[in-house]
Amino acid sequence: MHEQWSDEAITDHIREHAKTVYHPCGTCRMGSDDDAVVDPRLRVRGVPRLRICDASIMPRLKSGNTNAAVIMVADRCADFILAG
Repeated sequence: MHEQWSDEAITDHIREHAKTVYHPCGTCRMGSDDDAVVDPRLRVRGVPRLRICDASIMPRLKSGNTNAAVIMVADRCADFILAG
């Protein structure tokens, strides 16, 4: 039998069980196609003056630790911002 959960019960379940151990990837995918959230210069499409420079722009999760890749993305983002 399927139980109907209240919004409060769902929120409590998420707070109790959700973990942020892994870096989210692909939630703001970078690319030049219409489905990409972020363009190749890390600008959020349709939101002026906003850039994203974390693991969420990566189209796929890389096999190793994401720390070095995110540092590289952030460094490149700083270059884009300084260039104007």
